[in-house]
Amino acid sequence: MADLSDAKAALHLYLKENRDDLLWKLDGLSERDARMPRTATGTNLLGIIKHCLNVEAGYFGPTFGREFPTPEELVPMQAFDEDPQADWYASEDETKDGLIDLYRRVGVFADQTIDQLPLDAPGQVPWWRPGRQDVTLQRIIIHVTCDLARHAGHADIIREQHDSAIGLRQDNTNIPDAYDWSAYVAKLTKLADRFA
Repeated sequence: MADLSDAKAALHLYLKENRDDLLWKLDGLSERDARMPRTATGTNLLGIIKHCLNVEAGYFGPTFGREFPTPEELVPMQAFDEDPQADWYASEDETKDGLIDLYRRVGVFADQTIDQLPLDAPGQVPWWRPGRQDVTLQRIIIHVTCDLARHAGHADIIREQHDSAIGLRQDNTNIPDAYDWSAYVAKLTKLADRFA
């Protein structure tokens, strides 16, 4: 366990946990189910993973003068000119296992940046507006952790809609055991209906 009294270690731990939680939501899914759009805007579990790995590669790479060793595996910035959603779905030649492997390698790359730099290390986010591009490693860890947490929440709901698999973490679901979810939903529906 990380020493949570150390700010850098604590921030890094939360980032890693969010990354692991996202990947866990793909466990046991077929290629089709991982790709299947589950919202009106096409949100899908594999797309969330692809987006998050590109986010981490960018923020912990070019922002601090580093380049991911195989940049051709990432979505290039110019791809967004043609398709602003380019990093939100797996293309036909990408696979679930391939993107999971890529995310794990991006995680190692991001972790190296965090391990090698102090929290006050300066960076510059090239895609942010001029005048707002200067950052520190601490700000980027917080920014990316918040982004991943938001997408982990999306993944939670999408996975629950797919097969009712729920839980905070693989090792701690934070969900009551043997809970009568049908009765709970009926209770909440009845309560909501009182306001119809």
